[in-house]
Amino acid sequence: MERQMNVSVSSKGGDTMDVVKELMEVIETVGSYAGYRKTQRKECLCMVRRLKLLVPLLEEIRELGSLVSGEAFNCLANFRKAILAAKKLLKHCNCGSKIYLALESEAVMSRFHAVYDKLDQALDGMPYHELGISVEVQEQVELMRMQLKRAKRRTDTQDIELAMDMMVVFSKKDDRNADSAILERLAIKLDLHTITDLNEETLAVRKLFKERGGHNAENIQQIIDLLGKFRQITGIEETMAFDGPVSSKSFQRCQSSLIPHEFLCPITLEIMTDPVIVATGQTFERESIRKWLDSHHRTCPKTGQTLDHLSLAPNFALKNLIQQWCEQNNFELPKKDPYIGSHGSSTELLKEISLLVQNLSSCQLDVQREAIVKIRMHSKENPDNRVLIADSGGIPPLVQLLSHPHSKIQEQTVTALLNLSIDEANKRIIAREGAIPSIIEILQNGTDKARENSAAALFSLSMLDENKELVGTLNGVPPLVGLLQHGTIRGKKDAATALFNLSLNQANKFRAIQAGIIPPLLHLLEDKNLGMIDEALSILLLLASHPEGQNEIGKLSFVETLVEIIRSGTPKNKECATSVLLELGLNNSSLVLAALQYGVYEHLVEIARTGTNRAQRKANSLLNHMSKCEHIP
Repeated sequence: MERQMNVSVSSKGGDTMDVVKELMEVIETVGSYAGYRKTQRKECLCMVRRLKLLVPLLEEIRELGSLVSGEAFNCLANFRKAILAAKKLLKHCNCGSKIYLALESEAVMSRFHAVYDKLDQALDGMPYHELGISVEVQEQVELMRMQLKRAKRRTDTQDIELAMDMMVVFSKKDDRNADSAILERLAIKLDLHTITDLNEETLAVRKLFKERGGHNAENIQQIIDLLGKFRQITGIEETMAFDGPVSSKSFQRCQSSLIPHEFLCPITLEIMTDPVIVATGQTFERESIRKWLDSHHRTCPKTGQTLDHLSLAPNFALKNLIQQWCEQNNFELPKKDPYIGSHGSSTELLKEISLLVQNLSSCQLDVQREAIVKIRMHSKENPDNRVLIADSGGIPPLVQLLSHPHSKIQEQTVTALLNLSIDEANKRIIAREGAIPSIIEILQNGTDKARENSAAALFSLSMLDENKELVGTLNGVPPLVGLLQHGTIRGKKDAATALFNLSLNQANKFRAIQAGIIPPLLHLLEDKNLGMIDEALSILLLLASHPEGQNEIGKLSFVETLVEIIRSGTPKNKECATSVLLELGLNNSSLVLAALQYGVYEHLVEIARTGTNRAQRKANSLLNHMSKCEHIP
């Protein structure tokens, strides 16, 4: 009878031994993944470690053989579904779009929790006795289930820097030089700062679009736009095939035509119209490799090898194959401008920059002003130009010009230094040359434009921890607080970004509080037209961890404002406000009671039910803490 039942079940789900073998292979496969995205790396490694704890269970089932009851086999079938769901998620976090995984981190975390639930439910009914599982293995499985439950309850610390940078980059404000500094940091955080990384991300985004079938077009367009900016700061200026508004048509040419991989330029991943061979034997689109070489690179973009020479040889054989394929598949090659040689462009640029650096010390104001403007433009356009300007000795005279009596000279100079500071090495040079006191002086007394860019420059320079402390000790925090309170909208945003970054330093938290940062932050929360609620809450969350910040923030009027945001804000607003109230409440029970008086309880219950994943965890933690402070029926 049991054998007949097995046959019946096996006809639906396959033989027990096949299932066990498949699951062991899946666990081995996910254990070999090595490229988990930074935003989910910790969670992925934890999941893999837990899955490996299940191998002894599968080994003992394998030793038993295939004679199991239908109930046991059904349990194994559910177990298989959970393991395959884990594999799918881990594969997505291993080779999916890095930008998407960062943008949708909360949704991805929800998927982790869903997998944990499936695993727990599948193991809950596992018939250990029938399967002959040893007590030792049972204990190991139960230990893993306890870990799954802890993972569900765990309150993760948000990567506040990453969240703030993503919020700034995806905001609706117009592009500005300061964004380049944020982009540089984001590119490093997301491991998208080499051509190989960017090409892999391009393929991942294309796959994402294909899977979505045009759904969530706005999100996809945001990802594409950010990817394009990352490519630009890496020195790849070519537009991608899916630049512009997202539509099925814009992707159709690349996806449905199934262009052979060898026909695509390794730099742009676009079909080549004029393929040329470099010294390493690799083939690239002429325009793409020309721009790469003109940006002072002397390596092969694909192999990383140093090029013995910079000559480019036409690849006529490949060009003919591409043309034949295009004719057979009715594919129209993109039309490009004829190649115009520019072999001397690098030398000419070096000469021009050297002359501009000399002119920075000119006695003629017009010559001096023109040199600053051109250096500012060069430093804005290309990351290699920033290195070239620094190597040509451009930073010391620029730092001297920060003290020039002419306000427009100051404005152009601080903007040029802002652009140059995007380069990591330049940050140290600019600080070492003594620029920070002069930048702070301009922040206090310059034009509106100069003050905005001074704040952005301090943000960029303070990416380095030693500069965070230096800006604080040189009294740079109070004028930033002043700009946050009285500046233009753009000035307020630049000041908020700088103050957030500086407040990652514990001493600067106290300096910001002493400088009176709390009232202007409260104003940002109350004035919805400014669109800076999330920025203000992110700074307040940092300050709430400081005793002085807790005292200042914990005034009842502020608690009332937090409760109002929790009641009527956007999902992200509610998440941030709940986090701040939790941080405050854990250190001051009277604030929890005050929040209850303002009616926060029912709104927290709603957030715990329908909020973002992180907001749900924060709301549940706060509700648990409230139950200890006051018994609620």
